[in-house]
Amino acid sequence: MNIWKKSVRSLCLGMALMMSVSWTAFAATDGATGPGQAAGGSVSGAVPSGATVTSQNAAQPTVAAQGAVLYDATHNQFLFSKNADTQYYPASITKLMTALLVAENCNLSDTVTFSQTAVSNLESGAVTLQVKAGDTFTVKDCLYGLLLKSANEVANGLAEHVSGSVSAFADKMNEKAASLGCTHTHFANPNGLNNANHFTTAHDMALIANAAFNNATVRQVASTLHYDFPATASVPTVRTLTMGHKMLNPANSQYYEGIIGGKTGYTSLAGNTLVTCAERNGVRLIAVILKSSQTHYDDTKKLLDYGFAVAGSASGTPAGTNTSVSDAANNSTSNSSKPSGNTTSKNTSSSGSQGGPGSSGAGNAAAQGDGAWQQFGNEWKYLKANGTYAANESLLIKGETYYFHADAWMARDWQMVNGSWHYYTESGAMAKSRWIQTNGYWYYVSADGALFVNGTTPDGYRVDANGVWIQK
Repeated sequence: MNIWKKSVRSLCLGMALMMSVSWTAFAATDGATGPGQAAGGSVSGAVPSGATVTSQNAAQPTVAAQGAVLYDATHNQFLFSKNADTQYYPASITKLMTALLVAENCNLSDTVTFSQTAVSNLESGAVTLQVKAGDTFTVKDCLYGLLLKSANEVANGLAEHVSGSVSAFADKMNEKAASLGCTHTHFANPNGLNNANHFTTAHDMALIANAAFNNATVRQVASTLHYDFPATASVPTVRTLTMGHKMLNPANSQYYEGIIGGKTGYTSLAGNTLVTCAERNGVRLIAVILKSSQTHYDDTKKLLDYGFAVAGSASGTPAGTNTSVSDAANNSTSNSSKPSGNTTSKNTSSSGSQGGPGSSGAGNAAAQGDGAWQQFGNEWKYLKANGTYAANESLLIKGETYYFHADAWMARDWQMVNGSWHYYTESGAMAKSRWIQTNGYWYYVSADGALFVNGTTPDGYRVDANGVWIQK
């Protein structure tokens, strides 16, 4: 067993090279290392949740745009980022947020009457459908005009219909963005025309796009190639609108199989912007491109190709699939194969609190204090008493410690928090005073939840500087 002890680091490195896994953890500083990883090496023990990953046959793409992310909405992972938190002008991809709020607050058969303000507060050269004051259309017609034609006066009219004024609607947009976990976004109008106070980030835009494409109405409109827009007194003929996103059109050379929908954007300040949602084999990806010259489609294709190559693969799944918090009493080989002591089975109900993640209560069941858990599919957020979601912070809730990513999703698996690695169970509760097995290696987390390194654990086992149990 001394041979194992002497070679544990080389084994870790060898496995990492074979798996070809790289990562960038949320809330981690540059150069941080994971359990079982020497500084500057590759992860072999744990792949932190929310990591940037590569597979053996997929290299990280080179993206020319100034800002970009690729979000795996199925597994809640950001697979690629470039200047993800840098603020840029979004241009007309803003209209995804506008469409989402309209879909959530209106009936498709509602009538929108356009005011003089709606049709005149536009900059020179802005795309329009030549709607005039007094014209009326259904919300359905307006949504197609908004997302297919990208008509800016239509965005204004919808905003006034929902909130009474463009400024009030912008407030609603900002409230919605905050509720989605966006922390670097501010909207000033519903159309994305140039405004110094109108900006977002690639990361935030991915969260907005994810919410938009989870809405059936937005998804239907944004996936439509053609729509007949009704005639008006000023334009007495029916106009056929065509989706501007080229990757959705089979007749276009930019066509990409699996596109659910998307939105284009351009202004002189924003450059080309592009949001694309695609799904293959049950994996949904969202690509966001900001501040591009002419490479927005090529960049998007590179991101999607990369994402579908790695998303859901063995190296691309969270560490939890290869991680266990095992109970020695339930394992007949425990005395010879792993440390004994205060360990807990992954399948027990010891983690999680009544009414929170892991419980059988309702998704909005009350938690400690005035906050409440909210469930979105298999994922959780925590709505605090002040009306904002917990984000980029740890919270003690009913005696359990939880960590929330910058996008407000509850963390699971290994996470770097305040300079130390911690393990969060399937229910989200931070593990304390127990052994964790990840990819065949054993680690011990202390009473405060931090990974124990370079010493002897309370139950008498030695671990190295990376936290790996040194078997003798």
